[in-house]
Amino acid sequence: MSDPNDLAAFLAQAWQHLGRGVADRRAPARYPTFATVSPEGIPQARTVALRAASSTAGTLEVHTDIATDKVAALRHNPVAALHIWIPRSDLQIRVTTQVAILTGEAVEAQWRQIPEGSRVSYGTVPDPGAPIASVYDYEKPANRTRFAVLECTVTAFDLVHLGTQHRRAAFVRADGWAGQWVAP
Repeated sequence: MSDPNDLAAFLAQAWQHLGRGVADRRAPARYPTFATVSPEGIPQARTVALRAASSTAGTLEVHTDIATDKVAALRHNPVAALHIWIPRSDLQIRVTTQVAILTGEAVEAQWRQIPEGSRVSYGTVPDPGAPIASVYDYEKPANRTRFAVLECTVTAFDLVHLGTQHRRAAFVRADGWAGQWVAP
């Protein structure tokens, strides 16, 4: 980024990293930490794969098995936070989202794009998180009915550049992403 005072460029840089995460498996934004709060009020964080990012729509997309704890948490409280660390840029990206759980015909196009060998990620028996008798006492059949897309509508960004001079900015959808510098 050429002008460190340019809020729009700072936000564009974050979206660029998110887009790179979708396109490149080795990009740091490919595997963000996805955080929810369980129905019991317990924070839960896990690594997910970023499958789509649209700066125009202000959305991110994650795929999951409908039987996971994250879906139960989102049914109780449909918000999530994503955290991404970009080491080469010394950039921390924190994203707050409203999440819609999409299934059935609404996700047919995404299902068709998943390679056959990867479809086994959706349908674990017993359900993910269930106790098992031994380490490999489960099956992974591909089950189309268990596939869900988490459509994450971004409501806020908190960006922190940890260079020799730290910079931090907050952006919210409600004000058209105008942005505000905040103390790091």
